[in-house]
Amino acid sequence: MASGDDNKKLPISTLLIFAALDSEALPIIQHFKLSPDNGSFSLNIFRFPITVPWIRYHGYYKDLSINLIYPGKDRDLGGCFISCFLLLCNAISFSGINSVGSVPASLVTYASIQALKPDLFINAGTAGGFKVKGACIFDVFLVSDLAFHDRRIPIPGPDKYGLGRRKSFSTPNLVKELNLKVCKLSTGDSLDMSPQDEICILANDATVVDMELLGYCSKISLFEFQGAALAYVSSLMRVPAIFIKAVSNFVDGEKSIPEEFAENLQATVVALGEVVAYVVEFINGKCLSEL
Repeated sequence: MASGDDNKKLPISTLLIFAALDSEALPIIQHFKLSPDNGSFSLNIFRFPITVPWIRYHGYYKDLSINLIYPGKDRDLGGCFISCFLLLCNAISFSGINSVGSVPASLVTYASIQALKPDLFINAGTAGGFKVKGACIFDVFLVSDLAFHDRRIPIPGPDKYGLGRRKSFSTPNLVKELNLKVCKLSTGDSLDMSPQDEICILANDATVVDMELLGYCSKISLFEFQGAALAYVSSLMRVPAIFIKAVSNFVDGEKSIPEEFAENLQATVVALGEVVAYVVEFINGKCLSEL
């Protein structure tokens, strides 16, 4: 794992990519022809504990070792059996309930960083976007700043901890070369948005929001479920992290969020997968300082 200024000059060799949903993971798995970690015996193969539904795919692309992880199906809703069976069959199922949210995302990412020691962590996923901030459906953003919008602690000092504001690893050359849009991301663990969430998200300036990274208020363009939590884990483990988010639905649109998300999901993950492929291609052969 790269650590320290000296290692920023070494070529990146190991990538760890996190996706929250199996549908987000599939285009990346297919593009790089990644293979499942099916538990076959080898001292060199990293395996998750048998009690968890977490999934890992791995493989090589040019000079890069690529590991893709996602939390799998909720075990208490039948997901552990589904995940184990599918790995044995080298298949992905879209039945069952995905283990979305900041807690599963943080756990699988921590365990994977601890075991695999990646040089760079990438969170690739879908997010809700704000029309008022200029986001469009199927837009793909590189995230510059992250925060939580639903960890409200109205006490001076702890309030800053609740927001958990962090920056992603700076990649100016990547942004310029691929002409990527840049935004701020807000994270929360609910798909709907309460009036308090909306106030905080707008205050965080977010353009996109995810279920784990649903909001930090005045410049945020996106919101989602895990981004800020993963930024916390990667910071804790001293691993540089970048966040790639594709807009699947509007947060401030006319349609309901669940309806629009379901309607656009498949096309959104295709757009996401294409950008992830371009990003990995750009990373290959470069060191962190060249990004």
